[in-house]
Amino acid sequence: MAIKPFTSLKSQAHLSQLVVVDVQTKLTAVMPSAAIQQMLRNIGNLIAASQLLNVAPVVTEQYPKGLGNTEPILLTVAPHIQAIEKITFSCMATPKFVQQLSGEKSQIVLAGMEAHICVLQTALDLIAAGKQVFVVEDAIISREPANKANAIARLRDAGCVITNTESVLFEWLGVAQGDAFKAISQLVK
Repeated sequence: MAIKPFTSLKSQAHLSQLVVVDVQTKLTAVMPSAAIQQMLRNIGNLIAASQLLNVAPVVTEQYPKGLGNTEPILLTVAPHIQAIEKITFSCMATPKFVQQLSGEKSQIVLAGMEAHICVLQTALDLIAAGKQVFVVEDAIISREPANKANAIARLRDAGCVITNTESVLFEWLGVAQGDAFKAISQLVK
């Protein structure tokens, strides 16, 4: 009998690590306008909540000389974050990224761009490394919606949990009380 994988983040913030892939200025400029604004808001909320709940965020930048740096609006939420530069599509192929992953954090919450390239390849490699991967559907994007849809189908088939920003935030919280709950509730208004 197969054991059903754990598919909830509920009260599991201490097991989670947030990974934000390549949300860079020159990439965001070529994304659909309404979708990129929603994605930036959702990733900002994920980063803010991660700060409140001690979920370590890791941010990457794909070839920043050509694609620009991380969107400034995200850095206002957590100005101390230092992005990891990479030239590989999968973050897992960059040793500095792998070093930033915490061994005791079995759950990776994944957001960023593009869904069908760097997010997809990173997720597949994280699964191969034994991590449980939660892909935040409303916090990923591709230039073409069909490519995002294809990536989500592939990610689900590969064993990723496809979720959304509010689910992650409230599953990390687990209870409707305390200062963190009040602050996170304000984020999603």
